[in-house]
Order: sequence, then C-alpha cells, then structure tokens
Amino acid sequence: MSLSTRLEGSAKIGLALLGVAALSTSLNRATHTDEGAANWISYFTNLSNLLGAAVLLAGGLALLRGTRPVPDLLRGAATLYLVITGLVYWALLAGTIDANTIIWANNVVHGVIPAVFLADWLLRPPPRRIPWTRALPWLAFPLLYLAYSLLRGPHAGWYPYDFLDPREPGGYGHVATWSAIITLAFTGTASLLVLYVNARHKRGGSGGTGVSEREARDRDLTTT
Repeated sequence: MSLSTRLEGSAKIGLALLGVAALSTSLNRATHTDEGAANWISYFTNLSNLLGAAVLLAGGLALLRGTRPVPDLLRGAATLYLVITGLVYWALLAGTIDANTIIWANNVVHGVIPAVFLADWLLRPPPRRIPWTRALPWLAFPLLYLAYSLLRGPHAGWYPYDFLDPREPGGYGHVATWSAIITLAFTGTASLLVLYVNARHKRGGSGGTGVSEREARDRDLTTT
C-alpha cells in the first residue's frame, strides 16, 4: 500500500469523524432546545451529512484495507445531496442562523463536507462512464424528502425550511415554485456530475482518472 493511499484513507476517516462530531454536537443542542431530535433528523442537511459520513468512513476503510471501494453510484448520490446542501444554504439560508447555532458545526456540515465530496468527485472520478439512466435514482430521495416534509409539517406544526412552509406569504404556490426550482437544481447538478465523468472518459478513458485497473474492475462490479 502506497503512502498516498494510506494518507487518503486516513484523511477520509478523519473527515468522517469530523462530520459525526458536528452532527452529534448539533443533535445534542437540538435535544436541549425546542427543536427536538425529531425535527433535527428532518433537516435535509443532517440526512445528507449522515450519508456523507458513512460514505467517507467506508471509503477510508476500504483504502486502508485494500477492499472494494464504495460504489460510484452511491458516491454520486452523496455528492449530489451534499453539493445541493451547500449551494442552498449559502444562497438562501446563511443569513437565517440564530443564537442557538453552533458556528463550527454549521460550517462543517454546510461547507467543509460538501466541498470535500465535490473535490473527491472531481479529483477521483469514477473509472467508468455513468449512463444517464443510472443517475436518475439519485433524484428519488430528494423527492421523497419533499413529500415527507410537506406531509409531516401540518402535524408537527414545523417545517425544516421557510421555502417549504405554506404558512409563509404565497402559501402553497410559494412552496410549489421553490420546490420546482430546487428540483431543477438537483437535476441540473446531477447532470453536471455525470457529464463531467463522461467527458473525462471521452477525452482519455479511465487511464486519466488516477485509479488502478483493479479499482476500475471492482467498481464496475459494484455498479452493475
């Protein structure tokens, strides 16, 4: 095992633990405020970061053990959700933090982890092309999350984000508009992630991705 592989594996595990620490800190705060654990787990940010931490941990351990890497379609899903988490937060929500916000944890889940996943996708793209149809399932979770938030909201008297709250000015028309915009953002970002990978292979094949032939074969097995 090369030094670079050990360093990359260790870094991924360290980042996974950083993400878990940030999530644990915010969950502890939620349980000691009116937010509560049920509302905490209903944030897309927290769900996407839980997935991200699991993917980072599994990826780091796979590198250190020399076992099969995380399937690229799972990596892609986590990258999509976390990139959107970062984009939506910094574009729409960064000014809404309150006195209960734990700044370092907030920056980790909205900035550090999304940036790590985007960088990992760009620097270590999948060793094989991704058919567009294989990426479509990435959109299932955001759509299910939207349905869950709108169905739970009236019963809980709480919505995770203002743009999903029909009690805001504009009512359900406001929610429908923002839901359409964010769905387009998910679709567009997923398309860019796939386009990047496929363009890399169109130019130079898997030889330019920085992965070994063994990794390429293993990842093929896990994504077919």
